[in-house]
Amino acid sequence: MEFLTDYGLFLAKTVTWVLAALVLVAAIVSLRQRNNASAGSLSVKRLNDQYADRREQLEKGILSAKQFRQWRKSVQKARKVEQAQSEGGRPRTFVLRFHGDLRASQVEALREEVSAIVDAARPEGDEVLVCLESGGGLVTSYGLAAAQLVRLREAGLSLTVAIDKVAASGGYMMAAVAPQIVAAPFAIVGSIGVVAEIPNIHRLLKRHDVDIELLTAGEYKRTLTVLGENTPEGREKFQSQLNETHALFKAFLQKYRPELDLTKLATGEYWFATQAAPLGLVDALATSDELIARRCQERDVFEVRLIRPKPLANRLRGSVEQGAVRILSLFIDQVREKSTNPLERV
Repeated sequence: MEFLTDYGLFLAKTVTWVLAALVLVAAIVSLRQRNNASAGSLSVKRLNDQYADRREQLEKGILSAKQFRQWRKSVQKARKVEQAQSEGGRPRTFVLRFHGDLRASQVEALREEVSAIVDAARPEGDEVLVCLESGGGLVTSYGLAAAQLVRLREAGLSLTVAIDKVAASGGYMMAAVAPQIVAAPFAIVGSIGVVAEIPNIHRLLKRHDVDIELLTAGEYKRTLTVLGENTPEGREKFQSQLNETHALFKAFLQKYRPELDLTKLATGEYWFATQAAPLGLVDALATSDELIARRCQERDVFEVRLIRPKPLANRLRGSVEQGAVRILSLFIDQVREKSTNPLERV
């Protein structure tokens, strides 16, 4: 057992030094990347080809060899006609995908994607289809995301938003910018409201004789706090600010979808798309796949995505975790091997 103790201490020291070195390298690389951040590269994928390849794979599997050759000849002929139309200025659809989290983190990529499309698109025939999924989040973040879609409208581009699962609260704020909102039948939309939730542990601190001193200049510099004692005046002011934000939300929706009866719809409730259609919250029921497939029959369809390189620090962090697991597993195996009864070994 003395051997095991010495071996364990040696291995523990080795692991500590290795992990420390990797963490240091990751920190240095992360700092460099922040100072020399890459803007990423724009990926443009022609979805017509992707859909055509899938169709070809299916036909090859279900047709006889002779039938497939005949079918392929007719498809190749149609593709030549399509290519000639593209060269002559065939209308284009640009597909954007936005998956929103609480902070609408993808808005940084959306800004670049929208800027590229506004510069390259032809307002007389091109359109933008935004596949949107978001349950909402921070007001300022989703306000900025919605403003990016406004840029597309102001550039004279036809804009459609497709919702497969959910576009609620801030997500619906984005969707409402589009003249055409299409949603899958059971997609969730609405939740036109504002919410704020703030924990307060003042009474807990008071029971333990902990005082919190909060000094402000300005009557409403801090309305509600986590640590201090909240006052009726502070709550009233905070509620007033929520009401003002809700009013701005409704005014934004009224501008882009004036037909909505917000006295009934801006209650914070949500609806499934089948229920929302008669209320004017969505204009048609369909999936984004269905929309894209239709566009591919008559337009050139391009999916536009900004791809940012994954920070090396994140990759190193993953390597550190994997390395630690491997070293720990090795140590456990060594201990088991040394402590196992020789009579039980095979």
